[in-house]
Amino acid sequence: MANGDAEPLAAIWSHGNLVTTMHPIGDRQVGWNAVSTSFEQVAQLASGGKVELQQQHIHIVGELACETGIEQGQITLAGQSVPIEHRVTNLYQREAGSWKMIHHHTDISPAMLAVLERLPQA
Repeated sequence: MANGDAEPLAAIWSHGNLVTTMHPIGDRQVGWNAVSTSFEQVAQLASGGKVELQQQHIHIVGELACETGIEQGQITLAGQSVPIEHRVTNLYQREAGSWKMIHHHTDISPAMLAVLERLPQA
């Protein structure tokens, strides 16, 4: 997504109606259709990004896993370079033998919001 292509995210996510996300640009999306649409919207504005998970911690209980860490990197959003550094929590569920993301939550990013606020309203 940070490089303009949201498609790779589809492979790691569950596609159910109960998946959720709370992005660094705010709002909450519920259900795969809303989650994937939000990724596509960000991807349309993003390029040249690289984000890595630091200080990763994973806790597994049965068929659920919780991952926490710090996402760090940089992204060009609507032509503006924006630093990425926020806490993240991801939840996964085992589906047909594979781990699929069911929730993604990060801190709000004032830098990303500032860029988006300068964009003309659609």
